[in-house]
Amino acid sequence: MFGAALPLFWRLLVFLIAGIGAGAANGIAGGGTFITFPTLLATGIQALQANVSTSVGVLPSYVGGIRGFRHQISDHTKLIRALLPSCLLGASLGCVLLLSASPGTFRAVVPWLIGAATLLFALAPRITKRLAHIDHSHPGRRWTLYIGVFVASIYGGYFGAGLGIVLLAVMAISLPFDMAELQGLRNLLSLIINSCAAIIFIFRGHLAVDAVYMLLIGTLIGGWLGTLLIQRLSPKVVRILIILIGAATTIRLA
Repeated sequence: MFGAALPLFWRLLVFLIAGIGAGAANGIAGGGTFITFPTLLATGIQALQANVSTSVGVLPSYVGGIRGFRHQISDHTKLIRALLPSCLLGASLGCVLLLSASPGTFRAVVPWLIGAATLLFALAPRITKRLAHIDHSHPGRRWTLYIGVFVASIYGGYFGAGLGIVLLAVMAISLPFDMAELQGLRNLLSLIINSCAAIIFIFRGHLAVDAVYMLLIGTLIGGWLGTLLIQRLSPKVVRILIILIGAATTIRLA
């Protein structure tokens, strides 16, 4: 709670810097909320309020990613339309679960959610190799994609941190796309899921308004920077970054 006693100017500056870092992380691999959520906690904001404020504040970080991967996204418009109902229904359900549960329950399950998402992504190459004998047109892979995105959307509505990692893990297992295509889809689906959650949270209140304003500015800047950087990194480096971010946050919140 070191930031709870900071004057307003310095608190706003902390929120802005955290937003830039989170936006860059989302542009690179996802997991930007791993930066903003602990920052808001450190400034004295309660866990539930920090979570919903972060869900709204990180929205601009996905804009740069969508623009940077627009060519990859445009190749899969039919798939995106097919996944839209899973995203919207799942995100709405996750929001309902969050707003109806006690704050204590939320704090207890968060480290487990992040840890499970990180482990799934780390094991995705092995799982994909094990499933290599199953043709990508097999209905089982398509059902894995739809159900996986639906579950990821529930997770995103309930707790946005690591949503990109969860989506990447699901798609890496079920789709025969390269990392650039997966990153493009991850950005767009994350934007859809977080936008749905943000609308619900805005109407339900509970937002730390000062933090949200600064995060909106910071994540827009950081998202643009992160997208520029990721296009210069190898897929292996990106994968390692995702795993390290997820593991560090799990340990930090456990």
